This record gives sequence, structure tokens and C-alpha cells, in this order.
Amino acid sequence: MTNTPRTFIIAEAGVNHNGSIELARNLVDAAVAAKADAVKFQSFIASSIVTTGAKKAEYQIAQTGSQESQLEMLQRLELSHAQQRELFEYCKTNKIEFLSTPFDSQSLQFLVSDLKLSTIKIGSGELTNAPFLLEVARCTDKLILSTGMSTIDEIELALGVIAFGMTIDKTSKPSIAACKNALSSNSGRHALRQRVILLHCTTDYPTSPIDINLRAMVTLREKFDCEVGLSDHSVGTHVAVGAVAMGATVIEKHLTTSRDLVGPDHKASLEPDEFKRLVANIRDIEIAFGSTEKNPTTNETKNRQVARRSIVASSPIKLGDIFTTDNISVKRPGTGISPFKYWDLLGTKSTRDISENELI
Repeated sequence: MTNTPRTFIIAEAGVNHNGSIELARNLVDAAVAAKADAVKFQSFIASSIVTTGAKKAEYQIAQTGSQESQLEMLQRLELSHAQQRELFEYCKTNKIEFLSTPFDSQSLQFLVSDLKLSTIKIGSGELTNAPFLLEVARCTDKLILSTGMSTIDEIELALGVIAFGMTIDKTSKPSIAACKNALSSNSGRHALRQRVILLHCTTDYPTSPIDINLRAMVTLREKFDCEVGLSDHSVGTHVAVGAVAMGATVIEKHLTTSRDLVGPDHKASLEPDEFKRLVANIRDIEIAFGSTEKNPTTNETKNRQVARRSIVASSPIKLGDIFTTDNISVKRPGTGISPFKYWDLLGTKSTRDISENELI
């Protein structure tokens, strides 16, 4: 049997904790109960990433209102380093991997230097943030990059920066040309294959099926020769399961304790029981992949005699009678001569008396 890679399932807690450490722990508990592989939060210092005049996205306004700015909203959702460390330890105690998406250098360094995270997930909004991508590439073992809102050319530029950061000495000056060269080099391509996972993503909450475009995930894998997955913002679980069937090795899906909570991402999230079903469905589809061989299974084999047919006498046949289309036919069970021998039998003589409906 072919060994199917186990899909890495990330429960995206994100900012669904609403700034509450108690709610954040509840999200960890839900991820553990669902048997997710990791639970992921977001690490940021709001004043470092958003100007005072930055507007909220339409979906954020729809979920949280227009009374506050994006900065004010993010300040409410910001977790301190102490709170993140507490969650990291809580995850360790509960045997689930802690991940977080950094949005600024200070948060990145906290994750890799203080918490010693070996895998860093970068959100779609940072895909064009070249200086930050370079910093991430230089300090992490594994990088997961979401590609929402991006063109294929932008993704190629981003991967060039990452390849440069992963393979070129820090004393070398980065440039677009140098990054392109790094991407096309053998060492750059090897780094992408071994250390980078691209997540196809549609940055809309929730995402309509018509905007999901799962085939783009295949395009990413074929063009860049690296692992691919899906950061899924659609309603329900079926799209994520479909992505696994198409070769996704990582699935990221938002988790909330309740979609009735107020916050930017709750409406596009799964509740705990739904996330359990998602994980169970993905594990089932992994088993269902089976192998590339086509043979009857052990359970099928016992049904062959019942479901298949044999050559039988359609009327009484005497010793020496000629077998014709008038006196033989095919009926169940499949314990006699196979119907594949039907034409060979026609025109030959019977070697015994055979009753109607008796196997030949």
C-alpha cells in the first residue's frame, strides 16, 4: 500500500480569543479535542503595523462595526509576550504544537528566539513585505506562506526573497535581481522543496465557493516545486477535504468557540464540533487514498461468488447435446464456469445430463 502523507491540520485561533487569555486557552482545548496537529495564534504590536488612519476591511466592519479604527481593533486583540508564553506552555502541557503568525520584527524575534519556534507562518498581507520576508527566511527552519490576494508573479518575487534569505550569506546585499538568481539556483530550489510550504488562500471572510479556485493550488505546486496546502476561509468543511484530495499537505482553518461572538473572524470559523468533523473527514480521506494498484480487497473477495455469474443450463440438457444460445445462459452464483468461457462452450457437446438452472 502507498504511504499517504499525513495532512498537517492547523486550528487557526488567530484573534478569535478577543483579547482574553481564558478564551485563548479554551481554543487550545477545542483544538486538542478535535485532534488538530497545531493551534495557531497571531503575534503583533498593533502600533508597529498599522497607522492611526488605516481603515478596517469591509468584512471587519461588517463583524465589528465602524466605530473604531483598525488600530483600535487590533489593540483590543493584541496578546502580550507574557500571554503568548503562557499559551505556548499550555500547548506544551496539552501536547499540541503552538504556532503563531508574526506581523513585525519584535514579534518574530520573540517567537524564534524566546519561544524557539522552528516553524513560522506568514500571512497573505505580508507576502509583498520583502524586508520582513527576508528577516523571516534568515531565522526560521520552516516557513509556511499564505498567498491570498497575490498574483503568480508576486508569489515568485516573494519566493525569490525567501530563497535569497535561506541560501545567501547575510553580508550579501539583497536586490530583486539577486533574489531572482537565488530562486533559480539549485540551492534555492532545494530550499523551497525542503523548507517552504505555500498555502493557497482567498482573503475574504467567509469565501464564496466561486472564489476558492482550488486548481490554483495545483498550479503553485507545479510551478514552484514545493509543498502546497490551503488556508480555508469558506463556510463548512467540504472545501478543505477537497483540497486534501487534490494534494494539500497542510490545512489551516479558523476555529472559534462560537460564531455568535463579536470579532473579525468568528463568522468564517468552525465551532469545536465542526472542527472535530473536519479532522475526522480528512483522516478518512487519507485512508481512502489507498494505493495506485487496482485489485479486489479482502472484503470484496468474499462477495464475488454472490454477485458474479456462471454459465448455467437454461433448459434440460442431455449427455451429448450441443451447447447453444437456446440451452445455456448466465446466472448467479459465480461458483461455476466464468461467462468469459461462454463463446468457447457454444458448439461443444455436453459430457453429462444437466438439469435446468444447474451449473454447467
